[in-house]
Amino acid sequence: MITAQAQDIGRKARQAVSLRASQVFVPLMGAAMLTYFGYHAVQGDRGLIAWWNLRYEIDKADAQLGVVSAEKQALERRVTLLRPQSLDTDMLAERAHLMLGAVQGDDLIVPDPTFTVTPQPQGQ
Repeated sequence: MITAQAQDIGRKARQAVSLRASQVFVPLMGAAMLTYFGYHAVQGDRGLIAWWNLRYEIDKADAQLGVVSAEKQALERRVTLLRPQSLDTDMLAERAHLMLGAVQGDDLIVPDPTFTVTPQPQGQ
């Protein structure tokens, strides 16, 4: 039969182990939760790395938008010069020469060294 003193020692030992376990378990759970949420704050679909990649894509798209907008404005200026209300004779002559492949006597022809002629098949 276990004496009261032995039961008291057992109870104190269990309380000490329980107290020690809670002193270790609570900080470990806190560290685990901090690690979990910290990892997902950096990784994942909405993490910092995804945000940085998204910012890079937005900056790249903005740069491309600037280039396309400049090209659009240049084309709109050229179209405006060809409209009947504001027809520019120089622009009309340039387009006619380009479309017809014609040159005038005072035109200067500068060959393009990168241009290559592809031979046409015979009999066509």
